[in-house]
Amino acid sequence: MDYQTIRYEVAERILTLTLNRPQKLNAFNQELFTELLHAFDRADADDDVRAIIVTGAGRAFCAGADLSGGEETFRRNAERSGDAPHRETGGVLTLRIFDCTKPVIAAINGPAIGVGLTMTLGMDIRLAADSARFGLVFARVGIVPEACSSWFLPRLVGISQALRWIYSGEVFGADEALAHGLVSEVHPADGLLAAARALALQIAANTSALSVALSRQMLWKMLAAEHPMAAHRVESRVIRDVAGRADAQEGIRAFLEKRPPRFTASPSADLPAFYPWWEPPRFEG
Repeated sequence: MDYQTIRYEVAERILTLTLNRPQKLNAFNQELFTELLHAFDRADADDDVRAIIVTGAGRAFCAGADLSGGEETFRRNAERSGDAPHRETGGVLTLRIFDCTKPVIAAINGPAIGVGLTMTLGMDIRLAADSARFGLVFARVGIVPEACSSWFLPRLVGISQALRWIYSGEVFGADEALAHGLVSEVHPADGLLAAARALALQIAANTSALSVALSRQMLWKMLAAEHPMAAHRVESRVIRDVAGRADAQEGIRAFLEKRPPRFTASPSADLPAFYPWWEPPRFEG
């Protein structure tokens, strides 16, 4: 695909996905949605990609839905998800990110409003520039939370804070986002990408890609488990599978020999036969 609204750049095994509509503050439209879906599929299939950074071009991360289409914007977005009727596009994208086998870091460089914020909730780690602004403004424009944010947001910041932000629709700064756990770090704007890359490189240089892929899905999927026994069952099954693999043996050798490990397993080829072990609920529109 010839991308028009994003930049796809791989260096040192790190993919940087840049939302690239700076003249529109990277507002979310159908083309951006389609290209991001393609980019995550492409990244999952590429063993040279060990981690993904998502950021924005210019002074914004994403200013929300592109409203230039007028009063029918929200209805059209809800009905044109690309794979089924009656599914809103933000949710389709967030669920694709949710199922990604690579760790995803959001480097929120500027305003992240509406879907510009909710699309990041299924990413693993959110870093923000000190100039970033956030807003869950749905009630102020007559709609409701989207992009699966009614599931993700309370799990990240707690139900009371999630409701406060949703009810008020207020726009708030990076310090407030940090205080409530929405982002894990705040950096000067000119150091944000360097901080995100340092974290991504730490993952790429020191860990097994297969271990990270499995761990990512174990932790995310366990958020909805009713009892820790569900985690015990999955962990036991995965440990039994990976314990005899080459990466586990290499990890022990590297530790004993006091050297960096040289892992070779890949999520594209070496996931266990029972992956995915969960049954995604069927969508009924």
